[in-house]
Order: sequence, then C-alpha cells, then structure tokens
Amino acid sequence: MGKNLAISIGINKYDFLSPLKYAKRDAELMQEFLRDRAGFDRVFFFSDDSPDIGGKSTRPSFVILNRVLRTMFEKPFMGDGDNFWFFFSGHGIPHNGYDYLMPCDGDPGDVENTAISINLVTERLRRCGADNVILILDACRGQGSKSGEGIGNQSAELARQKGVITFFSCSPNELSYEIDALQQGAFTNALLDGLGVQGKCATVERLEHYLSSRVPELIRQHKSEKVRQTPYVIAEPVTKSHLIIYPQYATLQDVAQMKVDAFGEEVNKNFDLAKQLWIRVLVAYPGDMDAIDGIQRIAVERSGNEASSQKNSVGASVANKSESLFSPKSIPVANTPSEADVPLKSKRGVDYTKLRDLLASGKWKEADEETTEKMLEVGTSRHLFDHLRNSDVNRFPVEDLGTIDLLWVKYSNGHFGFSAQKNIYQSLGGTRKSDQKIWEEFGDRVGWRVNGRWLSASEIKLAPNAQIGNLPGLLTKWLYRSEGIETEDQEESVSINNSGAVAALLLSRRDL
Repeated sequence: MGKNLAISIGINKYDFLSPLKYAKRDAELMQEFLRDRAGFDRVFFFSDDSPDIGGKSTRPSFVILNRVLRTMFEKPFMGDGDNFWFFFSGHGIPHNGYDYLMPCDGDPGDVENTAISINLVTERLRRCGADNVILILDACRGQGSKSGEGIGNQSAELARQKGVITFFSCSPNELSYEIDALQQGAFTNALLDGLGVQGKCATVERLEHYLSSRVPELIRQHKSEKVRQTPYVIAEPVTKSHLIIYPQYATLQDVAQMKVDAFGEEVNKNFDLAKQLWIRVLVAYPGDMDAIDGIQRIAVERSGNEASSQKNSVGASVANKSESLFSPKSIPVANTPSEADVPLKSKRGVDYTKLRDLLASGKWKEADEETTEKMLEVGTSRHLFDHLRNSDVNRFPVEDLGTIDLLWVKYSNGHFGFSAQKNIYQSLGGTRKSDQKIWEEFGDRVGWRVNGRWLSASEIKLAPNAQIGNLPGLLTKWLYRSEGIETEDQEESVSINNSGAVAALLLSRRDL
C-alpha cells in the first residue's frame, strides 16, 4: 500500500512552435519535489536534454511519449492506496473539439498525427491500477487555436467522466504565464509552494483554494493588474476534493472529513469510492480502526453475508439494520476517552469536556443542547441574547469550530457533525448566499423537514436510520425563532427570515 509514481514532462525547445523559457525548469522542480520531499518511489523525467532511461532516449518527442503511454500502461501495475501523478509543462492546443499536448516535434499544422491527445493520456493513466490519478496541466502558453481558446473545455469534461483529479493552470480563454523574476511558470511556482511548507495543502480542496488566490497574486505582482490567470480543479464527485494527496501535512480534521465522506458513500452503496476513501484514511493514519472496519464492512456487503460480528464496529447498521447505529454500545470507543483522542482546543478558553463525555456516552439530545450552549459561549462575548448573529458566525474561531465538529464526527462514527452537514449542503449547490430552495432541500436530506413541513426541535426523533447530518440541530432551533431580539448595535437578529442566511455562512466555512 502507498506506492507512488509520477511522470514529469517539461519542454522548452520546439521544432515548430515558439520556445518557452521555464517549462523544463518547472518539470525539474516538480520531479525534485516528488522524489526528494514527497517520497515518491520513482519519477520518470522527460525534457529537452533529460538523461536516457535504460539506454533509451527521454527526449519528449511524439514517438517516445506515445510509446511510453502505450507500453508502460499496457497492464495494471499499481493498486488501491497507490498514487500516480502526471505533470506536463509546455504547449497545448485544442483541435476539432479535442485537447492535445504538444511534444517537442508537434506540428500545429498536423495536430492529429503529431500531438498527444489528452484522451489518450487519461485513458492510459487509468490503466495503471492506482486508485488515485492526478493530472497537472500547465499547457496554455500562447499558441493555441486561432480563436484564442486554449485547452481545458474538453479535458475538464473528460476528467469528470473518468474520475481523474485534474489541475489546470488557467481557464480555457486565458494564458499561463512565465515569470522571469521567478524563473518559473506562475502556476508551477504556486503549486510547489502550496504543496510545501508555505501552503501545507494536504487535500485537493485546500490546494485548489491556495492556487486560486496565489496565482492571481503572482500575476498582479509580476505582470499587470489587467492580466488574468485563473487556475481551476476538476475533482468529481465532490468527495474527491477532500482526498488527502500529501499526507505529510494532513490534519486530524482532514482525516475526519474523509471518514464522513467514506461513511456517506457506504450508506449510498458507492462501495468503490467508499473503499478508496477508507484506504486514503489508512495511508494518512496507518492502523486507523475506523478505516479498517469500513473496509471490512464493504467486503461483507459485497459478499452478501450477514455482518453480525461487525455490529460493534463503526457504522455497523450498514450491515445489520436491526441494530441501532446510535446506541451507545455500538460505538467502539472508551467510556472516558482521553483528550489526546480529540484535542479540546479553544481560542476563547471554553471547556469542551462535558460535550465530549455526553457524546462518548451516546447522549445525543443532551450533547446537542450542550453544543448550543458552547457555541453561544464562544460566539457571543456578551450573554445578552441567545442566538448567533451573522458577524458572530464569521468571527467564530477555527479552533473551536474544529473541536466541536471533530467531537461529533468521532463519537457518531462520521454520521453527525458540521462537516457532514457541509458536505450535503455544498453537494446541493449551497454557497454563502442564502437560497430558500437549497435550504429546503438540505432540510429534507438531514431529516429536519418532512412532507414539505419543517419539524420543530422536539419533533426530531433519533432512529436507527437517522439521516446523515441530522445533528447537531442548532440550526433547527435558529429556524424556529419567531421574533428577533434587538441588540445594542441594531444588527438584525436571527429569525425565521434570515436563519437560512446564517446557516449558509456556517455551512460554507472553508475551515470545516
């Protein structure tokens, strides 16, 4: 488990296209990072003067690159938990509705016969057998189609269909710039910083956020305020955006989010993706019992056998519906867990011991009420009102939000928590802008709304098949405030009219 291989290609010298300055250096630096810092087993390097491999040339010509893709990926040689990265820095051209990478001898007048189709690259990479394939393309360098459109449209659709996580250096109608002061492309410079100590981006989502802000910043600094370069990422389904791609910087919160996703895919019987996510948890935290139990459940489910021996494991009701998922005896944790399990961090000095103990005992109603109290204690500096305002949610400390969420995730085995709710909310298209239709769909999904009617907090009953994201129910209590309470600063209070807006702010927090 955990085999890591990559191909890194960088081309400065072209036979029929304008030369580039730093594509070769981009590929060299990517090779060095993956090999020396990320600990990849091997990185195959192709550039203008790269050394031979086994007596065979590595000049990135059409024949050589095509042969590598054809022969190297003929049969699977990797497996679950393995990673294969493909990095290309050079020219790319769209042609007749398809995207192509240009080898050093690629002819823009005969693209179909001299260029490498991204269709081919994706199809061959998927054959390697690794469950995690990442494609990184810095290939819009100013000599695209006559219309000015670069690669990306067709490649993005292909990435969605094939499930390949793909990073694009810029949007299809933009260029990917080289920066003389950096002696690098802006995108690759930001990419390596994001994966390194500066960004510490362990997940696809965090790296995407870093690139989306850092690349435009570099362009403004070194090019012009009018120039645009907007990198973007295709990672579908949405759970793939939470994949840990660089375990060295993975946090407990990153792992908790993957556990939530994995369990959710299990419930929805997407067993291939669920298994991939559980394996990713094991890669980040070898020996994690939640992940081991999850993989065992999937094996039992697929075999069609009863999993009676699993009913004390995480999410045992997936295999045995007669056992309540939420009964205390079904939770495989100690009765009095140590703080080392989930660090009880608080920027405001709030004590989360009681919340932890209630959750560990399976006292969900009491834990929900305690969550409300603690969030008010953290979020409102004055105990003058019993609700959170928009500004309170925006300023709510990451440390406290993470502690509350991780406690719910841990003791519900990934079934409850704000991160579980966020995953559902964003999958429905939810953003920071309140949307009544999405809010109602969210209520339907988490069990707060039945037959078009919102339930009161007292009507929500826990059951063996309680929906993912059903708790914490703090947002439900906000929803049923019928009157606002004026505050000294006259800020609008949370009411039935704006509770959705506050919920949107919370559920779109990136740090969840």
